[in-house]
Amino acid sequence: MERPAWAPRSIDISVPSVARIYDYYLGGSHNFEVDREAARRAMEFMPGLPKIMQANRAFMRRAVRYAAGEGITQFLDVGSGIPTYGNVHEVAQTASPGARVVYVDHDPVAVAHSEAVLEGNEHAGVVAADLRKPQDILSSPRVQQLIDLKRPVALLLVAILHFVEDADDPYGAVAQLSDALAPGSMLVLTHASYEGIPVPPERAGGAVDVYKDLRNPLIMRSREEIARFFEGYDMVEPGLVPMPVWRPDTAPEDEDPYAFSGFAGVGRTA
Repeated sequence: MERPAWAPRSIDISVPSVARIYDYYLGGSHNFEVDREAARRAMEFMPGLPKIMQANRAFMRRAVRYAAGEGITQFLDVGSGIPTYGNVHEVAQTASPGARVVYVDHDPVAVAHSEAVLEGNEHAGVVAADLRKPQDILSSPRVQQLIDLKRPVALLLVAILHFVEDADDPYGAVAQLSDALAPGSMLVLTHASYEGIPVPPERAGGAVDVYKDLRNPLIMRSREEIARFFEGYDMVEPGLVPMPVWRPDTAPEDEDPYAFSGFAGVGRTA
């Protein structure tokens, strides 16, 4: 397999990557046949997976616009993935010129492509770090350079927490990041769940098993378990809801049934 110029030498291109599979679902070009094959296997059980990812991105863009409209000019996107159309910095800096954005990911392709996309953008940067080590994120020079933690920040954890197993203490990681943020900060979050998926749980479990085979388990949490991530935050209306229902731009009833899989929400500290 020929290695394209955008693929860092450090990665094994024969092993599927969650970030590149997500890129494939969104119609991106930064993925390999091994990623596409894994995605197609998952789609045998849940053919609407790309619709879920599209709804996830659409929610993210609405939430960023909302945060900017509420006066937030700093965005910390943890588990940002491979850049694609409508990135956080594009939405935030359109809504609020001069807004500062830091992307955080541990996937080398996501980091390398983010660096290329952000070249020349002095108000945005990328950090190679892992959500499971929040202090590495907070102490990174790029975060300290671009983000003033004494002012409100929008912390984005979009489609990332369901890849953190309970043994790695996802609630503790979110709490550590949240505790470092100034009053008035926001938490923007989406999370996979069996609730809302338009196929029986046992069938959806087939797609979950594909991720388990990749050694990137997909942890399907209940709405109650997802709500725990918002401890210390006041929920923004309409609360923790299916993605198309959160402050929609178009009628939710026009959405694909798969778009209602999982939950999305925004919280704000007092």
